[in-house]
Amino acid sequence: MAKKQITAYVCTECGADSPRWAGQCTSCGEWNVIKEIRLGTDKKSRTDLSGYANERSEVKLLSDVNLVQAARIPTGFVEFDRVLGGGIVRGSVVLIGGAPGAGKSTILLQALANAAADGLPVLYVSGEESLQQIAERAHRLGLDAHAIKMLAETSVQRICDCLALEKPALVIIDSIQVMYSIDSDSAPGSVSQVRESASYLTQYAKRNNVSVFMVGHVTKDQSLAGPMTLSHIVDVQVVLSSTDDARYRIMRADKNRFGSVGELGFFSMSAHGLKEVKNPSAMFLSRSDKLCSGSVVTVLWEGTRPLLVEIQALVTESQYGNPRRLAVGLDQNRLAMLLAVLTRHAGVFTANDEIYANVVGGIKVTETASDLAIIVGVVSSLKDKAIPHDMVFFGEIGLNGEIRPVANGFARLNEAEKHGFKQAVIPKANAPKTKMKGLKIIAVSTVQEALAVL
Repeated sequence: MAKKQITAYVCTECGADSPRWAGQCTSCGEWNVIKEIRLGTDKKSRTDLSGYANERSEVKLLSDVNLVQAARIPTGFVEFDRVLGGGIVRGSVVLIGGAPGAGKSTILLQALANAAADGLPVLYVSGEESLQQIAERAHRLGLDAHAIKMLAETSVQRICDCLALEKPALVIIDSIQVMYSIDSDSAPGSVSQVRESASYLTQYAKRNNVSVFMVGHVTKDQSLAGPMTLSHIVDVQVVLSSTDDARYRIMRADKNRFGSVGELGFFSMSAHGLKEVKNPSAMFLSRSDKLCSGSVVTVLWEGTRPLLVEIQALVTESQYGNPRRLAVGLDQNRLAMLLAVLTRHAGVFTANDEIYANVVGGIKVTETASDLAIIVGVVSSLKDKAIPHDMVFFGEIGLNGEIRPVANGFARLNEAEKHGFKQAVIPKANAPKTKMKGLKIIAVSTVQEALAVL
């Protein structure tokens, strides 16, 4: 008797499973995105190919688990190690995504060469580019390619067979979207193939203590292509993106089981590959020598370090009946809330004006410490009064017009002083008990007091 074919219905946009075909996905709401996928009938091959069919799991007490942490593998980049949480954890699976040309393959090839120079066995698996193209890139970057082993393959089963023979400590999979598993009958790049391939490689990495980097593509809205389960499978998810200046790249950890989420790493692209930026604050403070209204500097806290960024605001008369409120790099709803506080507690009326706010450099502000700088920038543009270049602002604003303290205030002040700022308008609760050499502290508790400084 012929075996019954097993099928599944999966959304190609979000990866959600459906019990039957439907015109609209119940998870993401998109239309005509549910596809029928054949999963096959021979489930025995899945366990046989993994090689673990006869193994039995062992139950342990939590108190008996070894707490000794193994030494991490350095990438050769301090910024890359910072994003990963201190280096590459053995047996971890890292997914790095980014737009075409962002430098994903470049930085991974550089990290692979650094690990090989330290005596670690490494392997680069390419499913998109030919080995000659990768060799040309390594020669252009000036990397030592004698210890880097290469493999051109797209089948995860044959890749794992090769890994069992070579026994590398670090593996690069470029990219996960072109890999396929023989356990799935769908085409490479489909939702089920990406999920099965990533799961297969992750199981091998965990059981054999091999560190795996997977390169992932992004969609037009800059989200990682493939099912959402791909993010749940991996240990670390990193996104490499470009700034407004094409020379610079920002690396952000969206998920990290071994470190902090939201950590940023800064790099510059050159003819010899990616180089880390030692002083990222200077990268965002290339301001004009001429004083301009609406330009304000604030100190953000990204991951484990402070970062100086410039926020620009523009207030102009509305040409239509409905004034626009546009924020780039900021939360649109928070801008509307701050404008309401400005009207209610400071007497600054902006309902008939169009207001635009922008974070210079392409960075996205996710914390509330920039509230004071946004309000000061709006009032500066409205009154056409420039803010001195040596003045910095930070503080959270409440709905009652009070200025609340923010975390790591002293470290933010030290960062501002290091870059030559002479005045700092901060919440009163963040004021240091002792005077800081070269930096005048102006502590305020309400929005009215902050605007009075101008």
